[in-house]
Amino acid sequence: MPGNCFRFAAAIVLLSVCQLAPAQKFQPKTIQFKGAPEYTDDELLAAANLKRGVVLTAAEMNDHSKLLKDSGVFENVIYKFDGVELAFQLTVTTDLFAMHLDNLPLTPGAALDAKIHARLPLYHGKVPGEGTLLDDVINVLEKELADEGIPSTVTATPMGKAGTRQVTAMSFSIAAPEVKVGAIELRGVSPEMAAKIKRVADHVTGTPYSTENSTANVEHAFSSFFADEGYAAVKVHAARAGELAMDAAEVKVPFAVTIEEGHLYKLGIVHLPADSLVTQAELDKWVTLSAPTGAPSAPSKGAAIRGLWAAISAKYKSKGYLDCEIVPHPEFDEAASVVNYTVEIKPGPVYRLGLLRFDNVSDELKKLLMRNWEMMPGDPFDEGYVAGFLISAQKSDPVLMRTLAGVKPTYTVMADPQTHEVNCVIKLERIR
Repeated sequence: MPGNCFRFAAAIVLLSVCQLAPAQKFQPKTIQFKGAPEYTDDELLAAANLKRGVVLTAAEMNDHSKLLKDSGVFENVIYKFDGVELAFQLTVTTDLFAMHLDNLPLTPGAALDAKIHARLPLYHGKVPGEGTLLDDVINVLEKELADEGIPSTVTATPMGKAGTRQVTAMSFSIAAPEVKVGAIELRGVSPEMAAKIKRVADHVTGTPYSTENSTANVEHAFSSFFADEGYAAVKVHAARAGELAMDAAEVKVPFAVTIEEGHLYKLGIVHLPADSLVTQAELDKWVTLSAPTGAPSAPSKGAAIRGLWAAISAKYKSKGYLDCEIVPHPEFDEAASVVNYTVEIKPGPVYRLGLLRFDNVSDELKKLLMRNWEMMPGDPFDEGYVAGFLISAQKSDPVLMRTLAGVKPTYTVMADPQTHEVNCVIKLERIR
């Protein structure tokens, strides 16, 4: 209601001025902005294309007000001129979103934000979902790309959390030309590893470029490879380097990758928490199995180490800890070339079986299946039991074995993170 009264009062003032002198011009002694303290008066004046001491008609006051409204930054813009002061009452929209660069070969951060703000005073690191500010940011990004020698059309798309309709950012991307990871310059690689590592470089080259993720993705590709070869303490640093390679169809962003290999490590001791569900005997067995050719003195290969953490996780998940997180902390004994691990286990809550349903089965078969089913509602949920149920049930029940011949089982697990209940649906389909 107060806003409506304010708008009505403003209209009356302007109307009365126009009736007295339709062509008259006015010179406000002061120009004030209220309701948007996050923006300075100078920023708002620039956005409204206004200057102090300017002479204005009523129509021009409307035009300057419209510039603010059309920006998309303000839900409402109301102005009032009382013959002395031109006052703008502003309501900032809540729909301003962070800017996410998808595949633009620009460096996001303070320097780019400062460039945009210098041209667009209402840009404070966020953009509206629509309006002239969004359009102007696109224009600035296209100019920045043109300065890099990349003529392109930038588009903005709302993005949000998967599974929801909530917009969390505006994603800016180049539809054409395609932007890809370019040539990889390798530094610090030993002669022994040079031939092997070239395969990784060839694989990474030509992958889609991501402004925010490509550097980390390149580093991960090389660090994972070295870890899998037994270089558990490898350090990899990737950075854009060199000139962009461009043609009509593609832009390729080159990287320099510096690698500190370290040396090969053997697996030493794996320390588990005192209250771990995994026994020392189980762990010792898994460690032996993970060693190449069963030789504990061989280099500790990354894939085998990941298998250890997967086995520990599987043990917890079989007890209903579906959100279990395994966090290994390596400790390197350089003198002995041994890596020891202290394993942190974050089990999370226990999930329990809620609903069990068999689909596409007769009542008689359903009774037979339920007679063999052992995990009851309220029991800790074990997906491994579900996956292996039909095989184990058929082994112990000849009738089931005959009945289920030529039947393909599938199952769906739906875990509720709020109630920690799991609904499970097992569907049987005859193979044709």
